[in-house]
Amino acid sequence: MLKNPVTRIFFKSIDIPVNRTSKISAFKAFKRATELLKEGKSVVIFPEGKIDEEYPPKLHSFKAGAFKMALENHTPILPVVIHNAWEILFDDGARFGSKPGVIHISVLKPINYHPSQSQKYDSIEMEVYEKMKKVWNQGH
Repeated sequence: MLKNPVTRIFFKSIDIPVNRTSKISAFKAFKRATELLKEGKSVVIFPEGKIDEEYPPKLHSFKAGAFKMALENHTPILPVVIHNAWEILFDDGARFGSKPGVIHISVLKPINYHPSQSQKYDSIEMEVYEKMKKVWNQGH
């Protein structure tokens, strides 16, 4: 995403970078995102932990971090499915690997965590995954 000039500006200004091969990097990113939540700010997390290199992309299994963070901070989860970004931002080796177009998204109902519920992050992770997968499959 840092190769594309448009997304580079976006990610360099508000991104919390994570080196997926470093546990320290993951911990620092988790801590920074938690701080932002405590400040009342929203945090966008791609729970797959990567951008798919397959075209068309598939919905892969989720990493646990986003769901642990939501439970620990009693933060609602707003699932969003991005349907066709790969068609618009496809890295085909062209100058910037993108073209003009409209990207379609589906915003699902928020999932609220209530402290009195003894939910575990893996059950919420599976619930979110199944809801997103259903919408993902309708759009592909």
